[in-house]
Amino acid sequence: MSKVLEAKQAVVTEISEKMKSAATVVVVDYRGLNVSQVTELRKNLREQGVDFKVYKNSMSRRAAEEVGFEGLNEHLVGPNAIAFSEDDVIAPAKILHEFAKENEALEIKAGVIEGEIASAEEIKALATLPSREGLLSMLLSVLQAPVRNFALATKAVAEQKEEQEGA
Repeated sequence: MSKVLEAKQAVVTEISEKMKSAATVVVVDYRGLNVSQVTELRKNLREQGVDFKVYKNSMSRRAAEEVGFEGLNEHLVGPNAIAFSEDDVIAPAKILHEFAKENEALEIKAGVIEGEIASAEEIKALATLPSREGLLSMLLSVLQAPVRNFALATKAVAEQKEEQEGA
């Protein structure tokens, strides 16, 4: 096998490994962004632990086929970049969606959410969800509400009894 073919196969393997291990994969068209905008986007993604890379479409399509994400292939045309997040399902979608609002040149094309092919609309819907910490905070407040209400009711009953005894 030639060195060029080995190098290409290594890139395909790298992409397929990232796709397999990622909780979320988002494919975007970055055509029209200038260097400073792309640098800012990369910085925002990196701060949240999201890997953002540009690969040749032919290699990305081959990797998608290897891991069973053939549905992505129709979106892997033109200048694309791919965001991979292993831990946070929502982070790449949220960051890319917010960035696309401010920079119309960035277009979310499709992605993979926990092993399922997702359309651009599904990625945008995921972006509108609260973060993991926000969801946990909401859950905690829901769990605390009955205890808080019980404590308030108990206090009210105790105060009422004190009033009756004092009168």
